[in-house]
Amino acid sequence: MWKVWLYKVEKMICLGIESTAHTFGVGITDGRKCLANRKLMYRAKGGIHPREAAQYMTDNAHLVLKEAIEEADISMDDIGLFAFAQGPGLGPCLRVGAAIARVLSLRYKKPIVGVNHCIAHVEVGKWDGKLKDPLVVYVSGANTQILGLAKKRYRIYGETLDIGLGNAIDVFAREFGVPMPGGPWLEKTAKKGKRYIELPYTVKGMDLAFSGLLTAAKKLARKKNRYDLCYSFQETLFGMLVEVSERALAHTKKREVLLVGGVAQNKRLNNMFNEMCRFHNAKFFVSKPEYNADNGFMIALTGLKMFKAGVRQKDLHINQKWRTDEVEVIW
Repeated sequence: MWKVWLYKVEKMICLGIESTAHTFGVGITDGRKCLANRKLMYRAKGGIHPREAAQYMTDNAHLVLKEAIEEADISMDDIGLFAFAQGPGLGPCLRVGAAIARVLSLRYKKPIVGVNHCIAHVEVGKWDGKLKDPLVVYVSGANTQILGLAKKRYRIYGETLDIGLGNAIDVFAREFGVPMPGGPWLEKTAKKGKRYIELPYTVKGMDLAFSGLLTAAKKLARKKNRYDLCYSFQETLFGMLVEVSERALAHTKKREVLLVGGVAQNKRLNNMFNEMCRFHNAKFFVSKPEYNADNGFMIALTGLKMFKAGVRQKDLHINQKWRTDEVEVIW
């Protein structure tokens, strides 16, 4: 009987739901490959309005779920485990994903696990790059962290003290009338810059502060050449991040560096990390765009890893401020 149960766990298919901020995603995996990865993104002219984003997810969740099941070419009865992003994130959005996952779990009488969104970004990056023990640089809208696994926890070697790197870029872009996400616009515009404009460079030990840089850049938005300002803003942001990451790499002596999160797709940032890693003889890897942006597949993959390692949860309430280093990594 034990062998039969173990076989079922090994062959288990997991459906994961992502709903931490602007994206509602549904991913399906058997642990070896991505069977489906569908999503819809809430877009607003300004920043994310949590209740509006949650309503958008509620209205469209059934469409994304249907598309994912069709892509995977399975039925709901084939799902053996449901996983959802439990935090960190925006409360109203998190509740949508959590409620849907609970309903599905009860309807099909299958187990359910809550996944830390940040760790899911790390795990899908490690899976995609077949990495063993990387130094992780996690850069998204709300999060900026330099991480490393030690004694069953992702230790935070450095992080933002105020706003995330992606949020800083989005707010800066809005000064020029560019809606979220502002990253692609900044990358494109910065390529045309030729002159560096001095901006605040705030590194405090191993931590970063972006608000002073953002305020200064916004004040110069109508006074300086747009291309030069974008170039300077991007170079300063990324220079700060690479500096603390390089110190973490030298300290940990890890041989792999993994860049994850939505901002990871920036080619200039990739080039800067590539150069730094070559100097330290470390392997550099950045995941494919579909895995770096928020998605349901990373939740499914991490949830399945957790469940196979024996993680069982009684508390499935959302946790808006769930820190990366609070999770015991036993898988």
